[in-house]
Amino acid sequence: MNALDAAYFDQWYADMATSPARDAILSRTLHVPTALGLPGVLTGPALDELAAALNLPHDGLLLDIACGRGGYGIELARRATARLIGVDFSAVALSSAVPLADSRLPGRASFQVGTLDATGLDSAIADGLMCVDAVQFAAPPLAGLHEFRRLLKPGGRLVVTCWEGSSPAVPARIQAVDLARDLPLAGFVDVVVEDRPGWRAAERSLWEEALAAPPSDPAVIALQDEARSSLATFDVMHRVYATATAP
Repeated sequence: MNALDAAYFDQWYADMATSPARDAILSRTLHVPTALGLPGVLTGPALDELAAALNLPHDGLLLDIACGRGGYGIELARRATARLIGVDFSAVALSSAVPLADSRLPGRASFQVGTLDATGLDSAIADGLMCVDAVQFAAPPLAGLHEFRRLLKPGGRLVVTCWEGSSPAVPARIQAVDLARDLPLAGFVDVVVEDRPGWRAAERSLWEEALAAPPSDPAVIALQDEARSSLATFDVMHRVYATATAP
């Protein structure tokens, strides 16, 4: 991440925190409760898949890397009665995650500033690790996957969601993502990488509804900008879901 990225995302998260209109669009199209803070474009049924794949033990530790506003990790830890550490490079995002955790996962969550490839956490501490739609921001993504492997206990489970591209028209960050290639290189076993066209279809619905909405606040305007960019490369990108185990 560079300084421009940090400034952009800090403002992006600050705008989200005051935009019920944005939250309502995501909740309707992705079937995710607004109470989760709607940190991204993962669907409600996708959360069920992540929970099953992580298979967290009671009181186990889940790491949510690039957690943003924290809602996905908080929800999965809550379901499993697990503990949570969330890491994000945006302190503004974490300022939203803390009160959400206080209300939905009281006494069982903490958050700290860090990056995908330098979290600042100790090695071999986690029973499960999730990274939702962010591994492309590691430079390269393989560096982030090496960090994930370092953080997991033997037998710990990893879930990663992202996009991969099939054309030079996609952003360079997406072009760099190849989870089937990189997860074994990072030391993971039991690697499964699958397309999720249903998740992708939900994204299209989200972008179309966003563009039809009144540009009522900065967060909605940013969502509309993202919609235009995403739809321009929609047919040369596919939705990816990966699971793996630390040996």
